[in-house]
Amino acid sequence: MARTRASDFEEKQHGILQSAAAVFAQQGMEKASMAQIASHCNVSKALLYHYYPSKEQLIFEIVHSHLVDLEAGIAAAVDPALAPTVQLRILISTVLEKYRGADDAHKVQLVGTSALSDDQLMRIRSVERRIVRHFSDVLKRINPHLDTPERPLLMPVTMSLFGMMNWVYMWFREGGPITREDYADVATTLILEGVKSVR
Repeated sequence: MARTRASDFEEKQHGILQSAAAVFAQQGMEKASMAQIASHCNVSKALLYHYYPSKEQLIFEIVHSHLVDLEAGIAAAVDPALAPTVQLRILISTVLEKYRGADDAHKVQLVGTSALSDDQLMRIRSVERRIVRHFSDVLKRINPHLDTPERPLLMPVTMSLFGMMNWVYMWFREGGPITREDYADVATTLILEGVKSVR
Protein backbone atom coordinates (compact mmCIF):
# COMPACT_ATOMS: atom_id res chain seq x y z
CA MET A 1 0.00 0.00 0.00
CA ALA A 2 1.36 3.44 -0.95
CA ARG A 3 2.57 5.63 1.86
CA THR A 4 0.23 8.56 2.47
CA ARG A 5 1.65 12.08 2.43
CA ALA A 6 1.78 13.83 5.80
CA SER A 7 -0.42 16.90 6.17
CA ASP A 8 2.62 19.07 6.86
CA PHE A 9 4.67 17.61 3.98
CA GLU A 10 5.07 20.89 2.08
CA GLU A 11 5.82 22.86 5.23
CA LYS A 12 8.55 20.38 6.18
CA GLN A 13 9.96 20.51 2.66
CA HIS A 14 10.11 24.29 2.75
CA GLY A 15 11.87 24.26 6.11
CA ILE A 16 14.41 21.71 4.92
CA LEU A 17 15.15 23.70 1.77
CA GLN A 18 15.71 26.89 3.76
CA SER A 19 18.02 25.18 6.24
CA ALA A 20 19.88 23.31 3.51
CA ALA A 21 20.41 26.52 1.54
CA ALA A 22 21.94 28.10 4.65
CA VAL A 23 24.35 25.18 5.07
CA PHE A 24 25.34 25.21 1.40
CA ALA A 25 25.85 28.99 1.49
CA GLN A 26 28.06 28.73 4.58
CA GLN A 27 30.00 25.55 3.83
CA GLY A 28 30.04 25.47 0.04
CA MET A 29 28.47 22.85 -2.19
CA GLU A 30 31.34 20.36 -1.90
CA LYS A 31 31.99 20.57 1.84
CA ALA A 32 28.36 20.54 2.98
CA SER A 33 27.21 17.05 3.91
CA MET A 34 23.77 15.53 4.25
CA ALA A 35 24.60 14.88 7.92
CA GLN A 36 25.30 18.59 8.49
CA ILE A 37 22.11 19.53 6.69
CA ALA A 38 20.04 17.05 8.69
CA SER A 39 21.51 18.41 11.93
CA HIS A 40 20.80 22.00 10.88
CA CYS A 41 17.22 21.03 9.99
CA ASN A 42 16.76 19.13 13.27
CA VAL A 43 15.69 16.02 11.36
CA SER A 44 17.21 12.57 11.04
CA LYS A 45 19.33 11.66 8.01
CA ALA A 46 16.72 9.03 7.20
CA LEU A 47 13.97 11.65 7.04
CA LEU A 48 16.15 13.98 4.98
CA TYR A 49 16.84 11.20 2.49
CA HIS A 50 13.12 10.42 2.43
CA TYR A 51 12.44 13.91 1.09
CA TYR A 52 15.63 14.30 -0.95
CA PRO A 53 17.53 11.14 -1.98
CA SER A 54 20.77 12.98 -2.81
CA LYS A 55 22.64 16.23 -2.27
CA GLU A 56 22.23 17.02 -5.96
CA GLN A 57 18.45 16.64 -5.73
CA LEU A 58 18.45 18.94 -2.73
CA ILE A 59 20.46 21.60 -4.60
CA PHE A 60 18.10 21.30 -7.56
CA GLU A 61 15.01 21.73 -5.39
CA ILE A 62 16.49 24.79 -3.65
CA VAL A 63 17.29 26.50 -6.95
CA HIS A 64 14.19 25.42 -8.85
CA SER A 65 11.73 26.40 -6.12
CA HIS A 66 13.52 29.74 -5.66
CA LEU A 67 13.29 30.52 -9.38
CA VAL A 68 9.69 29.33 -9.75
CA ASP A 69 8.65 31.60 -6.88
CA LEU A 70 10.60 34.49 -8.42
CA GLU A 71 9.07 34.01 -11.86
CA ALA A 72 5.55 33.80 -10.41
CA GLY A 73 6.08 37.12 -8.61
CA ILE A 74 7.41 38.79 -11.75
CA ALA A 75 4.60 37.41 -13.92
CA ALA A 76 2.01 38.72 -11.44
CA ALA A 77 3.59 42.18 -11.68
CA VAL A 78 3.41 42.35 -15.48
CA ASP A 79 0.77 44.82 -16.69
CA PRO A 80 0.74 45.55 -20.44
CA ALA A 81 -1.30 48.70 -19.78
CA LEU A 82 1.60 50.34 -17.94
CA ALA A 83 4.15 52.55 -19.64
CA PRO A 84 7.29 50.42 -20.17
CA THR A 85 9.45 52.70 -18.01
CA VAL A 86 6.99 52.31 -15.12
CA GLN A 87 6.78 48.58 -15.75
CA LEU A 88 10.55 48.24 -15.61
CA ARG A 89 10.68 49.95 -12.21
CA ILE A 90 7.99 47.60 -10.89
CA LEU A 91 9.75 44.49 -12.20
CA ILE A 92 13.10 45.51 -10.71
CA SER A 93 11.43 46.29 -7.39
CA THR A 94 9.64 42.91 -7.50
CA VAL A 95 12.90 41.02 -8.00
CA LEU A 96 14.69 42.88 -5.21
CA GLU A 97 11.77 42.27 -2.86
CA LYS A 98 11.69 38.58 -3.77
CA TYR A 99 15.39 38.41 -2.94
CA ARG A 100 14.62 39.62 0.60
CA GLY A 101 15.42 36.75 2.97
CA ALA A 102 16.49 34.54 0.07
CA ASP A 103 20.23 35.27 0.01
CA ASP A 104 21.17 31.66 0.75
CA ALA A 105 18.98 30.19 -1.99
CA HIS A 106 20.16 32.88 -4.36
CA LYS A 107 23.81 32.04 -3.66
CA VAL A 108 23.12 28.36 -4.29
CA GLN A 109 21.54 29.34 -7.60
CA LEU A 110 24.56 31.38 -8.65
CA VAL A 111 27.32 28.96 -7.66
CA GLY A 112 25.81 25.56 -6.93
CA THR A 113 24.42 24.10 -10.13
CA SER A 114 27.58 22.61 -11.66
CA ALA A 115 26.87 19.15 -10.22
CA LEU A 116 23.32 18.95 -11.54
CA SER A 117 22.19 16.63 -14.32
CA ASP A 118 21.42 17.86 -17.82
CA ASP A 119 17.70 17.34 -17.20
CA GLN A 120 17.80 19.34 -13.97
CA LEU A 121 19.75 22.14 -15.65
CA MET A 122 17.29 22.18 -18.53
CA ARG A 123 14.37 22.64 -16.12
CA ILE A 124 16.20 25.45 -14.31
CA ARG A 125 17.18 27.17 -17.57
CA SER A 126 13.56 27.03 -18.71
CA VAL A 127 12.44 29.07 -15.70
CA GLU A 128 15.40 31.43 -16.06
CA ARG A 129 14.50 32.10 -19.70
CA ARG A 130 10.94 33.04 -18.70
CA ILE A 131 12.30 35.44 -16.09
CA VAL A 132 14.71 37.05 -18.55
CA ARG A 133 11.99 37.34 -21.20
CA HIS A 134 9.79 39.43 -18.90
CA PHE A 135 12.59 42.00 -18.73
CA SER A 136 13.76 41.84 -22.33
CA ASP A 137 10.19 42.41 -23.55
CA VAL A 138 9.98 45.62 -21.50
CA LEU A 139 13.44 46.83 -22.53
CA LYS A 140 12.55 46.25 -26.17
CA ARG A 141 9.47 48.41 -25.72
CA ILE A 142 11.62 51.14 -24.20
CA ASN A 143 14.19 51.01 -27.01
CA PRO A 144 13.30 48.92 -30.07
CA HIS A 145 16.75 49.69 -31.53
CA LEU A 146 18.22 47.21 -29.06
CA ASP A 147 16.79 44.35 -31.08
CA THR A 148 18.15 44.69 -34.61
CA PRO A 149 19.95 42.03 -36.70
CA GLU A 150 22.81 44.43 -37.38
CA ARG A 151 23.48 45.15 -33.70
CA PRO A 152 21.62 42.71 -31.40
CA LEU A 153 22.05 44.36 -28.00
CA LEU A 154 18.79 43.40 -26.30
CA MET A 155 20.20 40.35 -24.53
CA PRO A 156 23.49 42.00 -23.43
CA VAL A 157 21.55 44.93 -21.96
CA THR A 158 19.05 42.61 -20.27
CA MET A 159 21.78 40.49 -18.75
CA SER A 160 23.63 43.61 -17.61
CA LEU A 161 20.54 44.50 -15.60
CA PHE A 162 20.50 41.03 -14.06
CA GLY A 163 24.17 41.45 -13.22
CA MET A 164 23.19 44.48 -11.15
CA MET A 165 20.32 42.73 -9.41
CA ASN A 166 21.85 39.30 -8.89
CA TRP A 167 24.85 40.52 -6.93
CA VAL A 168 22.95 42.83 -4.59
CA TYR A 169 23.16 40.15 -1.91
CA MET A 170 26.95 40.61 -1.79
CA TRP A 171 26.77 44.19 -0.50
CA PHE A 172 23.22 45.07 0.51
CA ARG A 173 22.40 45.16 4.21
CA GLU A 174 18.90 45.49 5.65
CA GLY A 175 18.67 48.63 7.75
CA GLY A 176 21.61 50.19 5.93
CA PRO A 177 21.78 53.63 4.31
CA ILE A 178 19.81 52.53 1.25
CA THR A 179 16.57 50.52 1.09
CA ARG A 180 15.59 47.98 -1.52
CA GLU A 181 13.10 50.50 -2.88
CA ASP A 182 15.85 53.12 -3.13
CA TYR A 183 18.10 50.74 -5.01
CA ALA A 184 15.26 49.75 -7.33
CA ASP A 185 15.05 53.44 -8.29
CA VAL A 186 18.82 53.66 -8.75
CA ALA A 187 18.99 50.53 -10.90
CA THR A 188 16.01 51.64 -12.97
CA THR A 189 17.55 55.07 -13.59
CA LEU A 190 20.91 53.59 -14.56
CA ILE A 191 19.31 51.23 -17.06
CA LEU A 192 16.83 53.75 -18.47
CA GLU A 193 19.43 56.45 -18.98
CA GLY A 194 21.85 53.97 -20.51
CA VAL A 195 19.25 52.33 -22.74
CA LYS A 196 18.29 55.70 -24.23
CA SER A 197 21.84 56.16 -25.48
CA VAL A 198 22.56 52.65 -26.74
CA ARG A 199 22.46 52.34 -30.52
